[in-house]
Formats: sequence, structure tokens, C-alpha cells
Amino acid sequence: MATLKITQTKSRIGCKQNQRDTLRSLGLRKIRQSVERPDDPQVRGMVHTVRHLVNVEEVGS
Repeated sequence: MATLKITQTKSRIGCKQNQRDTLRSLGLRKIRQSVERPDDPQVRGMVHTVRHLVNVEEVGS
């Protein structure tokens, strides 16, 4: 199963509360911090919510 490497690129300051909560749910706390999550619909939905704050790369297969 593929995984996604999600990297926070912008600050959460000034963002809506649901976007802050989504970043926390993904495990992102700092700018340039990266996490790997499974590529499933739930994670894709969270990434879509904060797409302007993160970069996403597909890793593995």
C-alpha cells in the first residue's frame, strides 16, 4: 500500500480552527516537519482541508 509524505510548509497562525485541528490530527506541529501516513480516503480528505499549508509526495507502492 502506498504512503504519503506530508510536509508542513506554512504556519497555522491565522488559519481557521478546523484547519489547525486537521494539522494536529495529521501529526504536524512545526514548519518543515514531515510525517508519513497511509494513502487512504480519510488522509486524502485531511490533506485537502489544509492543501495550502502542506506539500504532499507519494512514497513507495
